[in-house]
Amino acid sequence: MAHPLMPKATAVWLVDNTTLTFDQIAELCGLHPLEVQGIADGEVATGIQGRDPVAAGELSAEEIRRCEADALQPVQMQDRDLPELQRRAKGARYTPVAMRQDKPAAILWLVRRYPDMSDAQICRLIGTTKPTVKTIREGTHRDSNQLQPKSPMDAGLCTYTDLNDAVSKIRRKTSGKDKSDTESRNKTPGETPAQPADEGRQSATAAAAAAIAGFVSNN
Repeated sequence: MAHPLMPKATAVWLVDNTTLTFDQIAELCGLHPLEVQGIADGEVATGIQGRDPVAAGELSAEEIRRCEADALQPVQMQDRDLPELQRRAKGARYTPVAMRQDKPAAILWLVRRYPDMSDAQICRLIGTTKPTVKTIREGTHRDSNQLQPKSPMDAGLCTYTDLNDAVSKIRRKTSGKDKSDTESRNKTPGETPAQPADEGRQSATAAAAAAIAGFVSNN
């Protein structure tokens, strides 16, 4: 699906000027619904000037009104002659110099909010190294005294979709571990459940044999 040329700026404008749902705006702009909600709450894309997609020829006013009337309808962009933007292939990530200084603050934000997130996950998420993550966790980073947590999404180091995928992996791993621990605790150590019944049957057999022996001896 085609997306606006400036997705976040377009999302800011749509949040401020339309009654489209977060899901509709997210699908149109290629964002996560939580990211659009963050824009509405003033926590994401602060300082970004909204971009009017109608004036830019990307959407029509009629299309916006149609989708405002039905929240289940996806917003369709107008046909345009511009080539589609190509997504960057996975590989080594280049971080602009201006954004690199935000990495320690972003690591601190992740470590505090998601302490179960592994160093490897944090490295993949924002493009850092394990030694750096370790120093932030242990409080031995050279800037530890002045570091303030900062959302990696606000810093432009990752997207809400990337974070959501990483958190989902943590939850699946934790859920599987809890299930395994519960099954281990429910197992009876040593004896099997059938043993008490076997012992009862053996006692009854012994008592019957003793009674028969006594009757024979008396006769």
